[in-house]
Amino acid sequence: MNKEVVIKKCNICNTVVRVLEGNSDISCCGNKMVTLTPNSVEASFEKHMPTYEKAGDKISVTVNHVMDDDHYIEYILYVYDNKEEMVKFNPGEVAKCTFDYVKGAKIYSYCNKHGLWGCEVE
Repeated sequence: MNKEVVIKKCNICNTVVRVLEGNSDISCCGNKMVTLTPNSVEASFEKHMPTYEKAGDKISVTVNHVMDDDHYIEYILYVYDNKEEMVKFNPGEVAKCTFDYVKGAKIYSYCNKHGLWGCEVE
């Protein structure tokens, strides 16, 4: 069973942290960080949601999103069993990567402007 992913963001300096264990009441810039929940920002669904294609025992994950200097997908996070794999991206790159296929795994993408998005592998 997958443990729920807790990601926090500072609304002042935009720092993003992944909470691994313990108390998730984290402060930054004098304020409590907010918990990001997938699909919490109203933005274009089809341009932020990670999609995947299964090929044998692998999946190819893509986020159909611009990768401009000021607006891009920062990372794709793949969570399954007790494991997490993250691929980080830079502006100008394609937000695409490959992981082992694990039914029930969760895939998250993070847009630097529109937050966290996610789906489950079927």
